[in-house]
Amino acid sequence: MSKKTVSILGVNFINTTLDGMVGKLSEHVQKNEKAFVVTANPEIVLHALQDANYKTCIDRADYVTADGIGIVKAAGLLGTPLPGRVTGFDMFMKLLQLANEKSLSIYLLGAQAEVLQLASETIMKQFPKVKIVGSHHGFFDWADDKIPNEIKATKPDFVFVALGLPRQEKWIAANINNFEKGVFMGIGGSFDVLAGTVQRAPEIWQKLNVEWLYRLVKQPSRWRRMLALPHFAMKVVGQKVKRSS
Repeated sequence: MSKKTVSILGVNFINTTLDGMVGKLSEHVQKNEKAFVVTANPEIVLHALQDANYKTCIDRADYVTADGIGIVKAAGLLGTPLPGRVTGFDMFMKLLQLANEKSLSIYLLGAQAEVLQLASETIMKQFPKVKIVGSHHGFFDWADDKIPNEIKATKPDFVFVALGLPRQEKWIAANINNFEKGVFMGIGGSFDVLAGTVQRAPEIWQKLNVEWLYRLVKQPSRWRRMLALPHFAMKVVGQKVKRSS
């Protein structure tokens, strides 16, 4: 399956829309193929620059999507524009809709047990034809084979991994070769949003591309993480200068 990509600081982002990405993943499911999806924001790109092992995990992904507006702005600055954000939460919801329409199966991995339970209940209410074939909270021993064995046995169409940066990408990279099929995707805090324990920015904030600011207002403790944005911008400017020289 051919794909066009845009390179930002060594990470290759797929050049597609949200609907285009969902269509590609639907094809993988129809063909009983595996796919590894990373939904990357500037923080993930910077972590890949600093951690060679993590960069190797990102490079193993079949698709890296532009989760943050910073990625879209960077692509434009580099003269290789992307059509827009393809966020983990939006893709998660679109894939749940697809799974509901086609009665597909899913496995949920991550978050606290209470959050995972609430998210599962929300899925069952909003998407009653989705088959939740298994789930596990995000606090487990990586050496324990229980979770991989459950996934092997149930063979879900989608495995949604909400372990956060960098654990979710590392877990998928370490385990995906053990499975025959399935779309594996890291989705950060999406279970918390679906469960209602974390509120996503209102639509107007999303349209203005200041969702990051809304999260900062709601969670001031995130300010240290926000320092990644100017650092990322400086790195991208450096990449542009190198290309021009």
